[in-house]
Amino acid sequence: MAYLYLTLAIVAEVIATNALKATDGLTQLKPTLLCVAAYVVCFGFFALSLRTIPVGVAYAIWSGVGIIFITLVASVLFNQQPDIAAMAGMGLIIAGVVVIQVFSRTV
Repeated sequence: MAYLYLTLAIVAEVIATNALKATDGLTQLKPTLLCVAAYVVCFGFFALSLRTIPVGVAYAIWSGVGIIFITLVASVLFNQQPDIAAMAGMGLIIAGVVVIQVFSRTV
C-alpha cells in the first residue's frame, strides 16, 4: 500500500508543479488553486507512504520519478524540450532510482 501512496504523491506533485508554471507567478486563480490543492494531496500521500518506506528511499523515488514526469508533461504542455545534457542527467536519476530499488537493503 505504501508504494501506491507514493505513486499517488508523485502524480499529485506532477500536477501541482505543472500547475505552478501555469499560475504565471501566482497571478492566475484557477491554476493557483489547483496547485495548492495538488500539493496538499501530494504531501498527504507522501506522509502516508513514509509509514512504511524509509524517508531517504521514498524521497529519492519521489523526486527522481517526479523530475522525469514533470519534464515529460512540461514538454507537451509548455513546449519545453530538454537538451541532451538534461536527458543524460535524467538518465542518471533513473539509474539511481533503479540502483536503490534493486540493490539497497533499506527498501
